[in-house]
Amino acid sequence: MSEKARWYVVHTYSGYENKVKANLEKTIENRNLHELIHDVQVPMEESVEEKDGKKKVTMKKVFPGYVLVKMIMTDDSWYVVRNTRGVTGFVGPGSKPVPLTDEEVGSMGIYETPVSIDLEVGESVKVISGPLKEFMATIEEINLEKRKVKALVSMFGRETLAELDFNQVEKLD
Repeated sequence: MSEKARWYVVHTYSGYENKVKANLEKTIENRNLHELIHDVQVPMEESVEEKDGKKKVTMKKVFPGYVLVKMIMTDDSWYVVRNTRGVTGFVGPGSKPVPLTDEEVGSMGIYETPVSIDLEVGESVKVISGPLKEFMATIEEINLEKRKVKALVSMFGRETLAELDFNQVEKLD
């Protein structure tokens, strides 16, 4: 599949942005759609509010009512996103969603930082957060695009394959 994943804007019910993100991520996981739908983001920015003379920093949505989805547009991926609870539709004329240009993506504050991670397949790591915290694991696979590693976690005398985020593992000294 030579098609490149592009960012699309999805319109949601107001206040449903994070629910749509969570629902979509769960669907991607359950139906194993990682190849088609790569990322879901609700752009946030820091907002400083003053209340009773105290400054309070909160995170607020940059585009209320919208979620950004990086995906390869196919009938299947369109259907999955379009039929996610809380989604009212894609932004674009008619039924053909229009991807954002690279300039638009940059101006919206979505920066895809090239990920570099100081880990190698076969290396031992310690799990530092989540349900497997404190367990040792051996890296089997590294997915830079999804920022995840697949690692064999040794527990109760058995090896179990687990998918972990980069920030859940720590290199052993």
